[in-house]
Amino acid sequence: MQKEATIAPMTDATSVGLKSSGCLSQVKRGVLDAGETGFAVGSRIMAWKPKVARNAKNCCSWVGEFKAGARVFTITSAVNKETVINEPHVIQAPRFGKHKPDARSVASIILGGGAGPQLFPLTNTRATPAVRNKLILYWMKSVCFMVVILNSSPFSLQVPVGGCYRLIDIPMSNCINSGINKIFIMTQFNSASLNRHIYRTFNFGNGINFGDGFVEVLAATRSPGESGMNWFQGTADAVRQFTWDNRNKNIEYILIISGDQLYRMDYMDFVQKHVDTGADITVSCVPVGASRASDYGLIKIDKAGKIIQFSEKPKGGDLETMKDENTFFRLSHQDAKRCPYIASMGVYVFDRNTLLELLRWTYPKANDFGSDILPSAVKDYNVQAYIFNDYWEDIGTIKSFYDANLALTDQPPKFQFYDPRTPIFTSPRFLPPTKIEQCRIRDAIISHGCFLHECSIEHSVVGMRSRVDYGADLKHTLMMGADIYETEAEIASLLAEGKVPIGVGKNTKIRNCIIDMNARIGKNVAIANRDGVQEADRPSEGFYIRSGITTILKSATVKDGTVI
Repeated sequence: MQKEATIAPMTDATSVGLKSSGCLSQVKRGVLDAGETGFAVGSRIMAWKPKVARNAKNCCSWVGEFKAGARVFTITSAVNKETVINEPHVIQAPRFGKHKPDARSVASIILGGGAGPQLFPLTNTRATPAVRNKLILYWMKSVCFMVVILNSSPFSLQVPVGGCYRLIDIPMSNCINSGINKIFIMTQFNSASLNRHIYRTFNFGNGINFGDGFVEVLAATRSPGESGMNWFQGTADAVRQFTWDNRNKNIEYILIISGDQLYRMDYMDFVQKHVDTGADITVSCVPVGASRASDYGLIKIDKAGKIIQFSEKPKGGDLETMKDENTFFRLSHQDAKRCPYIASMGVYVFDRNTLLELLRWTYPKANDFGSDILPSAVKDYNVQAYIFNDYWEDIGTIKSFYDANLALTDQPPKFQFYDPRTPIFTSPRFLPPTKIEQCRIRDAIISHGCFLHECSIEHSVVGMRSRVDYGADLKHTLMMGADIYETEAEIASLLAEGKVPIGVGKNTKIRNCIIDMNARIGKNVAIANRDGVQEADRPSEGFYIRSGITTILKSATVKDGTVI
């Protein structure tokens, strides 16, 4: 006697249907465990049969496997007593759909929390994300935070960007728009402002609803253990010391995100690339020019997209050897010549088990991913490149932060906050509309809640609650705004006492400047750096100069008539 069973795709591409009156008793999604019956769908499909052939309902054992194109196999009976399953007959058939990872199986870790010397003085009173060096990642329902910064590219997650956003809003919104709802954010120094913003914006009550997910802000700490009361030595060392806390078995992939970048990205497309290539690690990368190449981890890619070499911030001859033809990016000859290097974005996907293996056994003494693990891992593991071709800007320095903000005033801007399909979320502040009185405004972003009186603003970004008084002239200026309002009576009282209210005073001229939050700039002030000074420290006068850009300190006072 002979019976025929047919496997046919169902509406769900990850399932199969079984049409048979034979002994194959059930269809199950995923890989089967020992003792289960049916078919497993994945890179292969396994057929199972009863151990005791006379009773088709008894426990089953593995008999064979066949590829996803298989359609038909045969069940035969011998002497009416024993049932055996022959080796499957493989025929041409529609392929099963590719495996799509579930966003619920992805946990993202946004790196933030440290001193941030490259963005000083903006980071003087704010927490910054540790990007590629010296931070702590707390594994699965834990923390990632920075201990020491060495040549990193940090940026404060709560520093305003684009007038009314915080930088933390960028990776958080990318996660939400990608469907990822398990998010960890690391912090360390002076993080009260960041914590307040996160819990007002991304929580389970008044802000964004995460369903069964979570967002956790976890601060740096020290605890006794085998290594004693010691801070962790780097990214990898921190993960290693906390890998015992990996109880959340639903997490399959770990997405590590740098917090000092401006871009819009579908992280699940990134994870899909990781799954499709069967990678152990996937690194998101972009083409960069020679002037900035030594600031990044550089990679070389073969024709299949596999990373064959990784060098963290190379210099001199080492930098020259990292040049790549960039054929994988499909750039024009001119663009490939302009951007001859491929840089890591500092955004990675790891298989959870691969990460455990790397830290516990393969590189047990490595302290940092970029410097220690990835350069070696490309030799022994399948490390794939994910090509990101959209706008991306690393804003971890004063100049790059300033340039990226003012570029938002371009028409059209390279980065668009106004995309309704993938919005950038931020905290609702319930501020009134901006009041503009006989002003001249050109190519500018004006946030809500501002008071602008007969002033001129060009190629500038003006933050929330800003006050710009009569006759003031702002050009190429990033004004971050204020946390509070001063009433007309309070302003009049301060002026009567010879003091300076928050905002920009009458007849003040400002060029090429960053004005931090709550700064007080008096009347008849000139800020233009006419001498072209590149670096200067004047904290007692309320300002610093970095890369030729004047930065007025947070809550600083610049007295009437000052010339900078």
